[in-house]
Amino acid sequence: MIVYIDASALVKRYVAERESEAVIELTAKADIVATSVVSRAELAAAFARAARLGVLDNDGARQAQRRFSREWPDFARVPVTEALVARAERLAWDYELRGYDAVQLAAGLLWQESIGEDVLLATFDRQLWGAATKAGLQVWPQKLGR
Repeated sequence: MIVYIDASALVKRYVAERESEAVIELTAKADIVATSVVSRAELAAAFARAARLGVLDNDGARQAQRRFSREWPDFARVPVTEALVARAERLAWDYELRGYDAVQLAAGLLWQESIGEDVLLATFDRQLWGAATKAGLQVWPQKLGR
């Protein structure tokens, strides 16, 4: 199984919250796990926000960041190029996506096309989940809770 994981799912590997165990299991079973290089900035922002809001204490947020940084080389990383951003621009209009969600979808589609195999896009973002389904990617989880 080949997985493309966006930041909303990836953060659950490093912060214990609902669905964290499922994400850890999914990524452990995957042959390859890929993400966009923008996930690096998105996760740093998520960890910092969790600390600001008191969801994690500062030490816990920094520990999550360090663990993610150690594991970063293990992910296949889709680079952000002018062509990828141009595609994301079109996807933002087509599917009414926010900027980074459009980049994540463009990267997932590019990854699938470049390897010539089906890719499972893991996300907990409802808009991205729906757009990925319409754009031709398999999505995980099969259903999103409220």
